[in-house]
Amino acid sequence: MSWQNAIAGIESFEDIPLDARLIAGFEAEARARPLGPMRFYTPTFRAYENDELKGCGRSAFPAFSITGGACALQCDHCQARILEPMIPAKSPEELDRKVRDLVALRDLGGFLVSGGSNRRNEVPYDRYYPVIERLKHDFPHLRIAIHAALLDRRRARLMEAAGVDIAMMDVIGAPETIREVYHLDRPVEDYAATLAALTETRMEVVPHIILGLHYGEIRGEARALEMVAAAPVAALVLVVVMPFYAPPERPFRTPSPEAAAEIFLQARRMIRNAPVQLGCARPAGRHKIATDAYALMAGFDGIAYPAPGIVALARAIGRKVMQQHACCAAALEGLSGRACAA
Repeated sequence: MSWQNAIAGIESFEDIPLDARLIAGFEAEARARPLGPMRFYTPTFRAYENDELKGCGRSAFPAFSITGGACALQCDHCQARILEPMIPAKSPEELDRKVRDLVALRDLGGFLVSGGSNRRNEVPYDRYYPVIERLKHDFPHLRIAIHAALLDRRRARLMEAAGVDIAMMDVIGAPETIREVYHLDRPVEDYAATLAALTETRMEVVPHIILGLHYGEIRGEARALEMVAAAPVAALVLVVVMPFYAPPERPFRTPSPEAAAEIFLQARRMIRNAPVQLGCARPAGRHKIATDAYALMAGFDGIAYPAPGIVALARAIGRKVMQQHACCAAALEGLSGRACAA
């Protein structure tokens, strides 16, 4: 059965216009390079359940913000709203207490440490490293991830020495996007330098690229992919900008699922030796269904919080389906994080 016919048989896609040319291209690519298992990630950043995926354990992967909801940059695409669902931990002692409480109450698999940036896109983690080191010593099974922001080799080594397992960072390929959207006076080369500093450590480095970051335009994504492809990363996570966070005086367009799909295919062709994942952030509703379908057919290895119908489509095109209750940047191939048949 062709993939187009498989889609036609799934109720969730009845009113979703998908590009037949893209579908045929994805199917042809899959014939040349067969697709592996598909992982669906349902971390406990927020509540999630649909008719296709249920809870399969009590494992949790919460996110903590060391600045609460505060961020000096106030980037146009985010306005610090991404920090709102995170658990505030505004002192090292608070982080230590909350993690230990969760270890006692839940089958905690790990956690993410994040926070708002200063005006140079740096997050003040230094005073938290002794606590992270103690937590890793006391609970060596925990997978600890961190949003690195921009840093130098010294800070990367401090992060590594504390026991951080996974370092994430946004990679931006257009100087005007850094300047206008992030309100930041840093060159593209600083993102390449941060990626280099992180990949010199033993940490698993998982860069993120935000599609449509320049007010909904596809601009700089190709250069960002080139930087990632040249580095020994553990995985690449792509997300799609969500313009409803933007201030009204600087509106964003919503990049189409088809525009995202072209980047998906480019990413999958360029990143051959690491998983490529679709992360949590992307527009909801019909847009999400189409975007997720394109990522699945493009050969992505995982999708966080999949839209309705995506599990059925994965099975229809012959992909084995697994579910993990962890962040897609932390539960990588062959690594920890509980997987169960979905």
